[in-house]
Formats: sequence, C-alpha cells, structure tokens
Amino acid sequence: MASGTIALAAALALALTAVGTAIAQGWTASKAMDAIARQPEAAGNIRGALVISLALMEALTIYGMLVAFMLIGKI
Repeated sequence: MASGTIALAAALALALTAVGTAIAQGWTASKAMDAIARQPEAAGNIRGALVISLALMEALTIYGMLVAFMLIGKI
C-alpha cells in the first residue's frame, strides 16, 4: 500500500473520531444541562451519568488515535 494512502487513512481516522466525539460530547452535555435545569434535585445522578458517558466517548477518541498510530507505523 502506498505511504500516501496510509497517511491519508491515519489523518482520516484521527479527524473523524475527533469530530464525532466532539459533536457527541457537546450534544450529551447540552442534554444533561437541560435535564438538570428541568429537575435540579436530580443533578447529582445526572452529573455522574454525564461524567461516565463523557469518559467512554473520550475512550473512543483514544482508540481512533491508536489506529492512526498503528497506520503510521506501517509507513
């Protein structure tokens, strides 16, 4: 496989996972803030679920970065 194609695949892996995660995290935080505004007494439970979900989303970005590093290692 050509090194240019591998470099493009690595760039796309990083870009798509970063953009996808950023959109998902923004949407999730927005919905969590909306839920807290509607029901302030449940803020602790909502915040806990938000932190866990944001951490799992961030893990997906790290997996994308791992794939990109593996692809760069093939160049």
